[in-house]
Amino acid sequence: MAKDDLVSVAGKITDMSGGGMYSVMLDNGVSIRARLCGKMKKFNIKVVVGDTVEVGVSPYDPTHGLITHRHKVVR
Repeated sequence: MAKDDLVSVAGKITDMSGGGMYSVMLDNGVSIRARLCGKMKKFNIKVVVGDTVEVGVSPYDPTHGLITHRHKVVR
């Protein structure tokens, strides 16, 4: 499936699991499992618990997704 076919949803990282999997709580209250997309791995972008991210969710399997963007946080 192409990245253009994914539905983009905002969410927050709640847990990091082994193997590069993350638990993401979406803004609509649904929790899904997601992994980093290829460009984020290539450029070594770090994602930690508490970060706000954009997740591309497949319309065919809404329980898995790809983390496509990490929003900047002012601390």
